[in-house]
Amino acid sequence: MIRTRVAAIVLLCLSGCAHQGEVPVAGSDVTPSVLKAQAAVAASADWSDPASVADAQRGFIAAPSGQVKDADGQLVWDFDAFDFIKGPAPATVNPSLWRQALLNNHKGLFKVSERIWQLRGFDLANITLIEGQSGWIVVDTATSSETSAAALAFARQHLGNKPISAIIYTHSHVDHFGGVLGLITAEEAARRQVPIVAPAGFMEEATSENVMMGTAMARRASYMYGERLPRDAKGLVDDGLGKAVAFGHVGILAPTVLVTQAQQELVIDGLRFVFHNVPGSEAPSEFTFAIPELKAFCGAELMSHTLHNLYTLRGAKVRDALKWAEYLDASLGWVDGAEVVFNQHHWPVWGEARIRDFIVKQRDVYRYIHDQTVRQINAGLTGPEIADTLVLPRALQDHLAVHGYYGTVRHNVRAVYQFYMGWFDANPANLDALPPVDMAKRYVALAGGADKLRQSAQQAFDAGDFRWAAELLKHAVYADASDEAAKDLLAKTFDQLGYMAESAPWRNFYLTGALELRMGAPAKGPKLDKMAALLQYTPVERFLDRMAASVNGSKAEGLTLRINLVFSDLHDSYVLELENAVLHIHKAVAAKDANATLTLTQPFFLRMVTGQAGALDLLTSKETRLEGSKVDLARFFAVLDKPPGNFPVVTR
Repeated sequence: MIRTRVAAIVLLCLSGCAHQGEVPVAGSDVTPSVLKAQAAVAASADWSDPASVADAQRGFIAAPSGQVKDADGQLVWDFDAFDFIKGPAPATVNPSLWRQALLNNHKGLFKVSERIWQLRGFDLANITLIEGQSGWIVVDTATSSETSAAALAFARQHLGNKPISAIIYTHSHVDHFGGVLGLITAEEAARRQVPIVAPAGFMEEATSENVMMGTAMARRASYMYGERLPRDAKGLVDDGLGKAVAFGHVGILAPTVLVTQAQQELVIDGLRFVFHNVPGSEAPSEFTFAIPELKAFCGAELMSHTLHNLYTLRGAKVRDALKWAEYLDASLGWVDGAEVVFNQHHWPVWGEARIRDFIVKQRDVYRYIHDQTVRQINAGLTGPEIADTLVLPRALQDHLAVHGYYGTVRHNVRAVYQFYMGWFDANPANLDALPPVDMAKRYVALAGGADKLRQSAQQAFDAGDFRWAAELLKHAVYADASDEAAKDLLAKTFDQLGYMAESAPWRNFYLTGALELRMGAPAKGPKLDKMAALLQYTPVERFLDRMAASVNGSKAEGLTLRINLVFSDLHDSYVLELENAVLHIHKAVAAKDANATLTLTQPFFLRMVTGQAGALDLLTSKETRLEGSKVDLARFFAVLDKPPGNFPVVTR
């Protein structure tokens, strides 16, 4: 069910903000090989990039400072956390990534054009304000209610206290809708009949993405977004799309207006919008739009000042590079007459010629990666082979807005391979390969023991061959997680790879891996209680599907049970049948021969799902009623695993 960024960020936002209290062990020194690599990057382009700096600063009105905290006093956002990002790139950061970090560090309220403003640096994504006849038309709402409320208050301080007249969600990723309840309450939105506009399929995508694979994706997302890293030159400097993710309360308001046609016009608070649906590109539910009267076009996240992900490192279904390129090609017609293109990450692009060049380069980078990967697949090459050799043509390399600050050419090539060919590379030896730990132990033995393997890894490290050092040490650590010498050298290796990475997610993965080799995995997994305002809109069936996927097959073997689940407030009932170690779910009238019937309310069910209610509450709450065998109900719940969400990644 998880298809995009939303679940990963949502659950990451709820994981307790470990970075606030942790002080990781200092990273290793930069090696001569890394210094040489950084110098080569520094000399390869003009990273000062005056034109982009001017664009990122254009229309600046004011910048916020200080911190945003939730009702319990927990830190959600620190406006000053990245103040260290200034001047030339330090040796611990790729000069190209440092450029992106500098540009993303321009925070505050900006005037885009007449009647259009943006709030940037309040969260990973932007909030755009468009002045309608009666108030603000808000485009996207950030991730958390705390940061969106702070952003709106800051805007009203400088632009006046206008009411919200409409809300537009450009797509189904949480950093674009999760903060809506910080802008307007559900009661006010309903009372004033504020239109909430979204692309077709929005609610299904926005809610379904948080359940099935959320635990695993959240764990991996803590790597991708650098959750545990310190905010400094040896840690988190940027997330590519923006500075970081805001860790706060997440909610949603259901759309009242859906854009269902490929092209659809709507008048919103006196302004004519021309929407273009682009599903299955950067998000499964997404649109862009033009505002002809204001000569402006919103590219949502179809366009940005980075090469985006065709596959996201936290784990998700692969995106369609060809479709993405085709939408960008079509958008060259949609921007006719536009004098500015603003997107929901980064800064705008002004001027017809620059707009067209910006879109053409975006279009061509996805098409080039797609076509050249397919060409080489048909020549018999595998994903890793293509990824290691494919280089963008100079015309695209020179366009900094398609550099790999978020996605990369290398992992996007592998994504195209996976999209068409799947996991198997056709070599029979890989049909039934050994699992990682077993394989690692055999490689260590083949190397002559851990000491000799570490010696080879040290030689590779000293030679600057960090990829090979990481490969060797991966096996050493998998074979023996207590091998402190191997873990220390692997951490130092990850440091060097992270320092050299142009991609913020790659850097964050490497440096988080190093941190966890030194400090261990987080003590606790993600918490879901801050997610309740979103989960209440998730269909019960999605949670029951996740329940079925939580059955421990070994524990359930030989067990046959039938459980009725009755929702007294929804007037719905489900029959859960466990047989052959498989849980089948049927929306049906309660079965008379069930082992047990559990009657409960949806709010109580959500408290169970989010860990706020347990077995004792189930038996004592006024919102529940149990008929039949308590023993059988207990046997049923006993076969459901509860993943902790803090499983090891770099060790086993």
